[in-house]
Amino acid sequence: MSGKNTAHSVVEASTRSKAISGLVVGFYALVTIVPLLWIFLVSFKTSADSVSYPPKVISQASIEGYCNLFTITSRQDPEYIAKMPPPTSYCDKLARERGVVIAGASKTPGRLLNSIIIGFGSTFLAVFMGTLAAYAFSRFKVPGKDDLMFFILSTRFMPPIAVAIPIYLMYRKLGMTDTHFGMILLYTSVNVSLAVWLLKGFIDEIPREYEEAALVDGYTRMQAFIKTVLPQAATGIAATSVFCLIFAWNEYAFAVLLTSGVAQTMPPFIPFIIGEGGQDWPAVAAGTTLFVVPIIVFTIALRKHLLRGITFGAVRK
Repeated sequence: MSGKNTAHSVVEASTRSKAISGLVVGFYALVTIVPLLWIFLVSFKTSADSVSYPPKVISQASIEGYCNLFTITSRQDPEYIAKMPPPTSYCDKLARERGVVIAGASKTPGRLLNSIIIGFGSTFLAVFMGTLAAYAFSRFKVPGKDDLMFFILSTRFMPPIAVAIPIYLMYRKLGMTDTHFGMILLYTSVNVSLAVWLLKGFIDEIPREYEEAALVDGYTRMQAFIKTVLPQAATGIAATSVFCLIFAWNEYAFAVLLTSGVAQTMPPFIPFIIGEGGQDWPAVAAGTTLFVVPIIVFTIALRKHLLRGITFGAVRK
């Protein structure tokens, strides 16, 4: 008996489905990447080309934006500039061609360092405490576990900015405004609930038999946790770290309200990069480009764990 085989796999997608999915993903990637690519291109344009109409996609490359980002300039008379010694750097030469001189270094390196300290510091603390709490909720009989988990989740019911005024008054009273410790503590408190819920799901998927075997071999509970649970939960920890870092890295409202100098991060600093005669768009684009580099590097470094962590537990055996 012969006939056309109409059997198909319920797991593997059809050719048409793959093609449609590829087009949708490609379109989404294009829409997402084009703004970032445009910011990158603007960072290497001159001030005139950055505001030209119609917009210039390709123009003469210049590092004027990066020079303006890392330096403070002052406009001087041509006679004063002519009496100055020869330029000592390429940025100094560009500045004199525009009738300005470099008066000193900007605050950009310090603001970028603040973002790194506060972002990665709060992420480490949130993931560290979230891992311990998630393990306790997953493995031990905690009295009122469901109520406690609901309470932890309830802290995410409202946007964090809704409690900005009480937090500002509390921080001002305690002298914690514009401090690294205060911002790390705040971002940690916001992220720890997300870390607990995400990591509990990952740890629930790890068989208890691994720990039981380690305990039988003579390991303590802490040793079993470190040697058996943590390696298995590495994918979940990586995924949780990326989500926590994204919030702490991009957070704007609390940073504007609670910092102004010592602990100010890049998000509230970038909009105030003002150039000669108005907004210096190449410098703003340069600052934005440098700002996204650390989190891109961090995400790429964890990309293998991130992909597994997002899909971990999706299929049960």
